[in-house]
Amino acid sequence: MNQAFDASIPVLTEIMREDAPVPAAEPEAIPAPCTVEPHAAPANDSALPAPDDAEAWQALERRLSEHVLHQLNNRVDFVLEQRIKDSIADVLDHALHALTLEIRDGLHDTIGKIVARAVQQEITHLQANSSRRK
Repeated sequence: MNQAFDASIPVLTEIMREDAPVPAAEPEAIPAPCTVEPHAAPANDSALPAPDDAEAWQALERRLSEHVLHQLNNRVDFVLEQRIKDSIADVLDHALHALTLEIRDGLHDTIGKIVARAVQQEITHLQANSSRRK
């Protein structure tokens, strides 16, 4: 695959450096700041292995892969935690609203029955007193 070099696309070593600019994106796309350990990626070309040292290149590839995977796992954990918190908050709000309505309806019903019974008892008492006076 022979593609022309596009200078606007950063290479992996630029992405891994702490001082590399972060591309503009949605807030959810870059949820947490990227932290880079000093040994994660070479800062300049002099730290790169010789072109014919396959073992050193494999070791570098493995370290870079592990570092990128670690960063991605941290970001995924952060995003999942936020979404779970948001979902739980929504579920709790909905459950609290439903429970409040249920309790309110129960209280209205109970108070209505208590008032009706008290009124009935008072009327019965008044009728009894009224019939004794006659």
